[in-house]
Amino acid sequence: MSGETREAGLSTSTLAQAEAEADALETTGTADAEPGSDGDGGTPRGEDGNRKPHSDRPMLIAAAGFLVLCLGVVLFGVLRGGDEDKAEPKAPTAPVTYEVTGEGTADLSYQGASEQGAAETVSGARLPWKKTVEVPLGQNPVIRITLGEQGGQARCAVAVRGRHVQSATASGEFGRATCSATLPAPAPEASD
Repeated sequence: MSGETREAGLSTSTLAQAEAEADALETTGTADAEPGSDGDGGTPRGEDGNRKPHSDRPMLIAAAGFLVLCLGVVLFGVLRGGDEDKAEPKAPTAPVTYEVTGEGTADLSYQGASEQGAAETVSGARLPWKKTVEVPLGQNPVIRITLGEQGGQARCAVAVRGRHVQSATASGEFGRATCSATLPAPAPEASD
């Protein structure tokens, strides 16, 4: 045989072998399939040559454990009784109305609904201004007004439960006024 014929014969047999291996790969899903295998992808065989079924027991145990865990979480939530929905008793409050009359603007500071007595501030509030808030009993509701450079005149007033308690007037450049009231302390809780 000449060199060309030998190369052509070799390449034809190599091509045929590659096609056979590709067919085996498609059929079995592995390149290492043994000749004569039935394409089962390496399923273990018993002594009698029959396939052994894959054991699903570990997967079933894991799934059962997961379901038990889910059930436990649900039961915990049901038995707990939804404590999140029960609001803690709030401190008793009284409605307090702050009012500032006059023209122009003023800086205001007043006690809001905070149990800690933290002040709310409004910078450059356009007058007249009015706000009603719930203030915890035992706190002293207060409003402070401060006029700006232009001065002018403004009057503050405090009413508790709709009843006028105090008023004061600020006038002139950077004029200031404070109005306050006293709320009764909350009644002590009765013990059982």
